[in-house]
Amino acid sequence: YPGKNLGAAGEAGAVVTADAEVAERLRSLRNHAQRERYRHAEVGFNYRMDGLQGLVLKAKLGRLDRWTRERRRIASVYAAGLADLPLELPRAVRGDHVYHLYVVRTPARDRLRAWLAGQGIETGLHYPVPLHRQPFMTEMVGGGPELPESERWASHGLTLPLYYGMAPWQIELVIAGVRRFFEEAAEDGRAEVGRVA
Repeated sequence: YPGKNLGAAGEAGAVVTADAEVAERLRSLRNHAQRERYRHAEVGFNYRMDGLQGLVLKAKLGRLDRWTRERRRIASVYAAGLADLPLELPRAVRGDHVYHLYVVRTPARDRLRAWLAGQGIETGLHYPVPLHRQPFMTEMVGGGPELPESERWASHGLTLPLYYGMAPWQIELVIAGVRRFFEEAAEDGRAEVGRVA
């Protein structure tokens, strides 16, 4: 997917496995489920990566570590600049976070997003419909289970801009914009803006 940390120029990807049976199944599925030429045992897909995508990915792979270090640096600036606000910030539970997205959580998500848009700061909503609320799931399980944490992330998560090459003034603009929103909310007495569920 082009928007990922290591995105191709279009759609591309790879799977690595040591299981020969899994590898054979994947090779079949990626090419319309052909196990031999013009013989299709089931419905498959057209997931063959073309040479151009491979070339783009190979060229980008050598830069990925540098891009990841830069994303981590920007995330640390965000964390320092937003730490005292009523936001839930990203945190790495195990290992190292690559910050593909920088998602904060607040019950005031929609108001904060609109306010930032008014300041010329673009934000994103990622995964606003939890998996258990997707139509195919509700049809399969009759409404889906109650997953309150997933529901909160879907309704409260806001993705702040974070990308390689982001200028220091852009990072500071985002921080200042988020801070100003909460300052104005406090001045207006909107207590619900200050609570993180």
